[in-house]
Amino acid sequence: MTEVIRSAAALREKVTTWKRSGMLVGVVPTMGALHDGHLSLARAARGQSDRVIVTIFVNPMQFNNPEDLKKYPRDEARDLALLKADGVDVLFAPGPEEVYPRGFASTVSVTGVSAPMEGAFRPGHFDGVATVVTKLFGMTQAGRAFFGEKDWQQLQVVRRLVTDLNIPIRVIGCPTIREEDGLAMSSRNVRLTEQERSVAPALHRAMQAAAEAIRAGAPVAAALAEARDAVLRAGFAEIEYLDFRDAETLEPLDRPGPPARLLAAAMLGAVRLIDNIAV
Repeated sequence: MTEVIRSAAALREKVTTWKRSGMLVGVVPTMGALHDGHLSLARAARGQSDRVIVTIFVNPMQFNNPEDLKKYPRDEARDLALLKADGVDVLFAPGPEEVYPRGFASTVSVTGVSAPMEGAFRPGHFDGVATVVTKLFGMTQAGRAFFGEKDWQQLQVVRRLVTDLNIPIRVIGCPTIREEDGLAMSSRNVRLTEQERSVAPALHRAMQAAAEAIRAGAPVAAALAEARDAVLRAGFAEIEYLDFRDAETLEPLDRPGPPARLLAAAMLGAVRLIDNIAV
């Protein structure tokens, strides 16, 4: 039975009891509108922890577009039913006033890995992510945290802040979960029209083709240019970025060498899709 807790004090009491019994606590931070990608994180947490907390908090600090925040899908009742079916111990669903109480005046900022791509196109986004993640780690007192690799840059930001701030938690990245046609699962996918949904997998296909070309020795710039053209030809309105970067530092690369990833963000109608794959 999944217990719903909304206050940090009540959660602290619950976790303290677990820890006194020697239990390892895992946390899966989410913004709700759960899908199989989120549930795969909960299952990974269950396999590597004694107790599992899934958090649902639509964090206003990480939305630079108020309309995006307003339109973000919310369905706690459905989310809770899914978590119960997967045996999650606690759903922590605090309100904004619990996370950011009156007088709240602190921000966590991570430089370097936060600057390009998402950081450039969504100013302030990663300050919001870093701040809320730091707060959730403190509230849950978890020993392990599970994040999806779909948000690769976010994963690197979280790893950086945990290292830099000596937060006693192990950050575990879990593989991106995809639909059968390759589209990365995302809460935003529900906003795609039927026609847009048929176009959406073209982003992943173009990235796969670019990765194969780079592995085969094609110049990186040419492979990326062809991928961008393919995405636009498929019907995407705009490509914000489609980059080849060092997997850890996110520095741009012009040739294979260190572990690398292709990362992309593109607009399909009014929906912004992101994806990344290893090269």
